[in-house]
Amino acid sequence: MRGTRQPFGVWWLLLLLAAIPLTPVQATHPECSIILHLQEREAECLETIRSENQSNESPESSSWKGCLREWDGVSCWPAVSIGQSQAVTCQEILQVFKKSQVLISRNCTESGWSSPTPPYYACELDGSNKDTEAKGAYFATVKVLYTCGYSTSLAALLLAIGIFSCFRKLHCTRNSIHIHFFTSFIMRGAAVFIKDSVLFADESINHCTMSTVNCKVAIAFFQYSVLANFYWLLVEGMYLQTLLLFTFTSDKRYFWWYTLIGWGVPMLIVSLWIFARLQYDNHGCWDDYASLYWWVIKAPILFAIFMNFLIFLNVIRMLVQKIRSPDVGKNYKQQYMRLAKSTLLLIPLFGVHYVVFALFPEHIGVEARLYFELVLGSYQGFLVALLYCFLNGEVQAEIQRNWGKWQSSMESNVFNLVTQDFTA
Repeated sequence: MRGTRQPFGVWWLLLLLAAIPLTPVQATHPECSIILHLQEREAECLETIRSENQSNESPESSSWKGCLREWDGVSCWPAVSIGQSQAVTCQEILQVFKKSQVLISRNCTESGWSSPTPPYYACELDGSNKDTEAKGAYFATVKVLYTCGYSTSLAALLLAIGIFSCFRKLHCTRNSIHIHFFTSFIMRGAAVFIKDSVLFADESINHCTMSTVNCKVAIAFFQYSVLANFYWLLVEGMYLQTLLLFTFTSDKRYFWWYTLIGWGVPMLIVSLWIFARLQYDNHGCWDDYASLYWWVIKAPILFAIFMNFLIFLNVIRMLVQKIRSPDVGKNYKQQYMRLAKSTLLLIPLFGVHYVVFALFPEHIGVEARLYFELVLGSYQGFLVALLYCFLNGEVQAEIQRNWGKWQSSMESNVFNLVTQDFTA
């Protein structure tokens, strides 16, 4: 009978996926590409079966005895007569078996197709078990590192926001922009943890074929937080450039435009991406970077990085002019240099690796991509808090001033208590 007998194919696929380490650290998962490849081959096989039926090319006459074309869950077996056999190489099944020389064969008997001999799991993965174990250990280590990194960054960023919010002398447009920038990092770290918990909390669920509202919302929130992160970095660069161009200007006049760029533009982009996915590509969990609609997210990020690079060059040019100009006071020069050191370091640091990897397909350099985007990327929030807050001379002076006031107040209270006890 023509059909899709799948028990042994499905079990073999489960064994294969168990051998390949899960990587909940990237939106395009290696094991998902295997499932998608098998689904494409199944669709091709079923389409061939339908075409043969319509064109009467299939041997279905009563005088002919044999096995009809069949998809068994892994391979498409052509029609053959009883007593004949058909064989495929492991490499023909999947490219991950390119080093395996095993032939999988099936015989056509009077009762139909026989089971594959040897079974599909006889195909050896490309690489030894040691390699597979090493990759598994690598991905586990990456997850531990980025979990520690994002936790450290979240703690540092929350402390930095608390410092900027508590001290009234630190309330200004510049620090308000920093707070929004910190918030985008907090959202990005939280989005990574939410995405992992939704997609990988239940190991019994196949995340490759998951298509729930929760997982789509988690991915959409993740994409929004990443976009907001890059666009608030762009705002930091724009603010520095504005500060250098217009020494005397109203910061509040531009602040609402900065807010619109930092939060509004990413919201518009993600809304367009969600609409496109719902209308034209609403399958899976929207975490496939192979989709053409991924460019709705990717192109604006590259645009923000490109604009930041232009700002980077322009700010360097203006800084040289400002520092050399005799008309600029010493205090203004120090202010320019303090803000410029932080922003000029962050712009290339945050953008270079993204541009480099954007030039290559998503499956190229997976391990290096994971390391840069997750391990090093997870500590970016901590670096931002360090540069803009903890190493900021203005912040340090304000903390020391308030610490001195608090100590004086405590000493005064203790002195009053001792005096009261003595007089009593």
